[in-house]
Amino acid sequence: MERKFNNQAKRHVKKGDMVQVIAGDDKGKKGRVVEIISETERAIVEGINIVSRHTKPNAQNQNGGIIKKEAPVHISNLKVVDKSGNATRVGRKANDKGKLVRVSKKSGEIID
Repeated sequence: MERKFNNQAKRHVKKGDMVQVIAGDDKGKKGRVVEIISETERAIVEGINIVSRHTKPNAQNQNGGIIKKEAPVHISNLKVVDKSGNATRVGRKANDKGKLVRVSKKSGEIID
């Protein structure tokens, strides 16, 4: 019988996290992660990396024209924001039940 392993790396950023951009044009801005793209290690963040998209008229957009939308950002350019509002690195520790949880390196508190 062949064993299957989960080779997907643990990421410091998850969907729904509040993050701060640490590099690029939007450096210093904060936003919520909408989607994680595992294959390219990128994340789409609300209000960050806005690009103009030229679209033809279609069923969803009758007029076409220029649409502003968020483009993916590499996750290495993001830091998780903890409950106190500070950008922090993420560590992992076992909680009282023995399950690994993400922990703020700055304050030591658990990140949900």
